[in-house]
Amino acid sequence: MAKIHCSISNCHYWKQGNICDASEIFITSDQFGDTQPDNVDALQASTTPQTPVNSGMDSCCKTFVDKNATNKHGVDGIMKS
Repeated sequence: MAKIHCSISNCHYWKQGNICDASEIFITSDQFGDTQPDNVDALQASTTPQTPVNSGMDSCCKTFVDKNATNKHGVDGIMKS
């Protein structure tokens, strides 16, 4: 898997050096992401609509899980690499 950099240090998948350690990630448009529950993530990515954006400012990572959450894997079904 490609190395994904992320600076959101309170995410469950964040690891030292600003690396995302999720086995899969789902990035979509802010507009689509804002309308979806947290359980819509990488496992549903192949069945979600394409979401073109005008710039990177219009996109969001749906794989975020707070590292202090009690049920980290139950939120999205994704595991750390």
